[in-house]
Amino acid sequence: MLRITELRLPLDHPAEALPAAIARRLGVAPGDVQDFLVFKRSYDVRKKDAPSLIYTVDVTVRDEAGLLARHAGERDIGPTPDTGYHFVGRAPEGFTNRPVVVGFGPCGIFAALVLAQMGFRPIVLERGKAVRERTQDTWGLWRKNTLNPESNVQFGEGGAGTFSDGKLYSQIKDPKHYGRKVLTEFVKAGAPEEILYISKPHIGTFRLVGMVEQMRAEIIALGGEIRFQQRVTDLLIENGHVRGLTLADGGELRCDHVVLALGHSARDTFEMLHARGVFMEAKPFSVGFRVEHPQSLIDKARFGRHAGHELLGAADYKLVHHAKNGRSVYSFCMCPGGTVVAATSEPNRVVTNGMSQYSRNERNANAGIVVGITPEDYPGSGPLAGIALQRELESHAYELGGGDYLAPGQLVGDFVAGRPSQQLGSVEPSYKPGVRLGSLATALPGYAIDAMREAFPAFDRQIKGFAMHDAVLTGVETRTSSPLRITRGADCQSLNVKGLFPAGEGAGYAGGILSAGVDGIRVAEAVAQALLGKPVQAA
Repeated sequence: MLRITELRLPLDHPAEALPAAIARRLGVAPGDVQDFLVFKRSYDVRKKDAPSLIYTVDVTVRDEAGLLARHAGERDIGPTPDTGYHFVGRAPEGFTNRPVVVGFGPCGIFAALVLAQMGFRPIVLERGKAVRERTQDTWGLWRKNTLNPESNVQFGEGGAGTFSDGKLYSQIKDPKHYGRKVLTEFVKAGAPEEILYISKPHIGTFRLVGMVEQMRAEIIALGGEIRFQQRVTDLLIENGHVRGLTLADGGELRCDHVVLALGHSARDTFEMLHARGVFMEAKPFSVGFRVEHPQSLIDKARFGRHAGHELLGAADYKLVHHAKNGRSVYSFCMCPGGTVVAATSEPNRVVTNGMSQYSRNERNANAGIVVGITPEDYPGSGPLAGIALQRELESHAYELGGGDYLAPGQLVGDFVAGRPSQQLGSVEPSYKPGVRLGSLATALPGYAIDAMREAFPAFDRQIKGFAMHDAVLTGVETRTSSPLRITRGADCQSLNVKGLFPAGEGAGYAGGILSAGVDGIRVAEAVAQALLGKPVQAA
C-alpha cells in the first residue's frame, strides 16, 4: 500500500469525491485505485466560510512500485509505514518471577496489559477500588460533600483519566507507533472505531468505565492479577535493588521488578520513596483556574456559520499568552460541552478539573487557564517542594470556598477589574458541590494573578467573547502534572534503585491518557527485556 497525506476536500463533499481525489492526486484512472482506508481525518477552519477536511489515506493500487517511483521525493506520497505492534519477547515456559505494577490508571493498565500479552502474568496493586465502586464514591463527593481519600477522581481503577474528557491525542514523539497500539486496544475494549482516524479523538467518562473493565478482564484472562485497595507503604531495597513491597494492611510482596505507575497525586507514596532514597527531582508544573463559557459562544467563534456541523462537533481551543512579567498563561485540558469537577484526594482541600462525556453536549465549555511555575517559585527546596505548594493553594481554596468542598469562584469581568463577584450572570457554573462567589485575588501567587488578568483581554482578541463579563472562574487547578520526576535511565529503571521502573504521569513522563498509555507500553517492554536478559531497545 501507499500513503497520501494532506489530501484536502470541502467540508460537505460527497462520498465519491474522496476516491476521485485520490486518483487525481496519483495521476491514475479511477479504476486503478483498488481500495483505500482513511488513516486520519482532520479539519481546517481558519477560513470560516470555507472549512476543509484533510485526509491521510492508505491506498491499494495497480503498479504500486511504479507509482512510488513516479512520485519519489514528494512529501505527501510514499509507502504506508508499518504501524502494527510487535512484542519484544515472550515469557519462557514455567516463568515465575512475576513483575508488579503499582497503580492502575492508563499507564498501569497498558504496562500490565502488554506484560500479560507477553506471558509475564503481572500482579497489579491499586490503592483505590474497582471502577464502578469508585464511581459511586466520586459521586459521593460531588453530590453529598463526602470525600473518600482512597477512592475519588485521582485514586481507583482507571486513574484520573477516567473522570476527564477522555482525550486520546498527544504531541509526543512516537516513532514506534505505540499510540496506535493504545487506540487499537481501546477499540477492542469497546471504544468507537472513529478514534483510529479522527484527528482529536475522545471517549468520555461513561464509555471509559466499561472499557477499563474489559481491559482488566483481558489481563486476568492472560494470567495477571488485579488487587484493589492495596496501598503500597514501603519499599524493600537490598544492595541497590528492589526486592519487595510492604502494603498498608501489613502484608509483604516479594518482587524484583516493580513498575511505579502512581499518577500525579500519590503524595504519600512520593514521600515514602523520597525517605527510602529513591532519586527524584522537582520539576515545573502549572497552576490556575477553570473557566466556563457557553459552548455556543466557542462554537460560533471557531466555526462561524458552520457551528453545530456533525463532523466538526463541539469546538475546542488552545490559547497561549506570554505576559509582561515573563510568565506564560495557557489553556489546559479544554473540555468542550463538559463540566468542572471536584478532584481533590485529600481532606479539607479543593481541586478542580474538567470532564466531558462522549456526546460533549453540556451547556458550558470549560478549560484550565493556568500559569507555568518552576522549582524556583516553590516556597521550599527539595523534590517535594512542589507538593507543599499544591497543598498550600488547595487548603486556601477550601477556606475561600467556605468549607464543605465548595469552590471559590469569580466572574471573569470582575477578576480582570480586581473586584469581588457577588452575583452570577448568564453562565451557571457546573462545579459540584457548588461555587461560592467572591475574589480569587489571593487564591494563587501574585505573579500568576497578574499574568492571568493580562491574558484574558489577549485571549478575547483570538476568541471573540472569551473575556465576557459573565464567564465564570472556579479555583483552583493545581494537578496539571506531577510536580516532581522520579528520574530514570535509558533502561527505564530508577537511577539508583535497580528493578524499579518509574512510569507515567506521576513519575513525570506523561501528561494525559494517550501519552501515559504509550509510556506504560515503553516501560512494559523495558521490564520484559530486563526479565529476559535482553538489552533495552531505544524507544
